[in-house]
Amino acid sequence: MYLSDLSLTAFRNYQQADLALCPGIIVFTGANGQGKTNLVEAVEYLSTLGSHRTPNDAPLVLRDETQAVLRAKVVAGVADPRTMQLELEINPGAANRARVNRVPSPPRQLAAVLRTVLFTPDDLENVKGGPATRRDFIDTLVSARWPRFIGVRSDLAKVLKQRNALLKQVAHAGGRLDESTAITLDVWDERLLGFATELLVARVATLRDLAPYLAAGYASISPTSESAAASYLPTAIPPADADPTLPETWREAVAVALQAKRNEELRAGVTLVGPHRDDINLNIGVFPAKGYASHGESWSLALALKLAAYHLLRAEGVNPVLILDDVFAELDEHRRARLASHIGAAEQVLITAAVDDDVPEVLRGTRFRVEAGTVIPIGD
Repeated sequence: MYLSDLSLTAFRNYQQADLALCPGIIVFTGANGQGKTNLVEAVEYLSTLGSHRTPNDAPLVLRDETQAVLRAKVVAGVADPRTMQLELEINPGAANRARVNRVPSPPRQLAAVLRTVLFTPDDLENVKGGPATRRDFIDTLVSARWPRFIGVRSDLAKVLKQRNALLKQVAHAGGRLDESTAITLDVWDERLLGFATELLVARVATLRDLAPYLAAGYASISPTSESAAASYLPTAIPPADADPTLPETWREAVAVALQAKRNEELRAGVTLVGPHRDDINLNIGVFPAKGYASHGESWSLALALKLAAYHLLRAEGVNPVLILDDVFAELDEHRRARLASHIGAAEQVLITAAVDDDVPEVLRGTRFRVEAGTVIPIGD
């Protein structure tokens, strides 16, 4: 798939920007702070309903404006001319509104149309950072495979918010649980079990399916002979002989763990078991990457994770738009070349760079210069 048109209204530093795009490599260059990343962030937001730069919508809207609007035309593929028109109104403090082919639609429907894989300098945190970054990585990929999980994740977050509020109330009362509150907590437990089970099954399946692509990606980028692997580290651990592909395995594991942790949760005032507390273990050879991998090895693994996501989606019939936001400046010449060799055949690649020479020659493609919120085509 690829974008043929992109329009931003009152988004970040753009009062109005209208871009005609094409398949292949597209490079946006310009000094820092001019708006390069804002362009690809708009594409990311249309695809995932979120931004890697901020958890809140308010910073996305141009100062003194109350709403930002993103529009895009998505072409199914170079060999498939079918198109879909996407529109999203970003309304901080209120519900966002979406349209697909000018028909009002749930915002998550946009993610079913436009799929992306994003590379940023922050990807290194998937290896060196805390569990939340790795959970975000796997959940973004899960949602790219099955867009309905955007809704599942949202529903789970709402349940956790309500359950934590109840636990906090009990904690303030000294951890004593009366009959009425116990019944209410059981209701929230049941809802938590449902959404947690769905997400856990999807995460474990995605890590399993990602494994061969991760190993191949790391082997192609890193000059070492060590292999890369990822495994799931749940807070609710199933029995060793349980089948991790079955929903009942995870539902039972979470239910048992919640019961075991109930008194501790009542004292702490927070949910201690579930997908929101889990982690992913990344290994290079027999050692965990975090704490053992060199800076170069960590970058190789970070790139391999994103390349694995890209190749997994392609294997399932999805040809996502690739976004590389100021990544090449962080890489040595070897890793630049290896990354370029993987992505050059993608139907569309959007690249930002402050320095034109940071982009490998094979990825020059169509170029634009970005200056103070103005996008200027650069002729050949």
